[in-house]
Amino acid sequence: MVVTHVAVALAFAVPVALAAPQFATPAAVGAIVGGVFPDLDLLVGEHRRTLHFPVFGPVLAVPGVVLAFLVPTPLTVALALALVGGGLHSASDVLGAGEELRPWERTNTNAVYDHVSGRWWQARYVFPYDGSPQDLGLAVVAGVPVLLVYDGPVRWGLGAALGVAVVYAVLRRRLVPYFERIL
Repeated sequence: MVVTHVAVALAFAVPVALAAPQFATPAAVGAIVGGVFPDLDLLVGEHRRTLHFPVFGPVLAVPGVVLAFLVPTPLTVALALALVGGGLHSASDVLGAGEELRPWERTNTNAVYDHVSGRWWQARYVFPYDGSPQDLGLAVVAGVPVLLVYDGPVRWGLGAALGVAVVYAVLRRRLVPYFERIL
């Protein structure tokens, strides 16, 4: 669930907001961009392959974070959190289900494509599917520190996203026929 990816990425912005409040907003913006970006491949290519980089993403985050520490500017902080969010998103998709509309049936275990090895990583089902109770739980747990530390648009935006996530989680299995019609 993209809300989970955003909440987890924003949780990494919390220490920045606490340690350097002047960079709280760029950290949040970067985290949101990084948390969402990999899923844009739903629009421009093969999902979890085109814009998901489970090896390169986390590796690229390291120099991004180092740069933000050495040259702390709004741009470097936003870039660092975008790289962290994107890397976490890409690598963590292996913890979920495969690419399928009914992931609880486990008919496709391809979780995320590894460009380095040229093969799909297999789904681990720690979070059985997007919108599962476990997925929603992670979004809420990751989101609580964000809601406590941030105010204004970040708090309200994440709060609204978590509200939508609750509705999605309740309706997830019932939405499949509508997804099938759209696709």
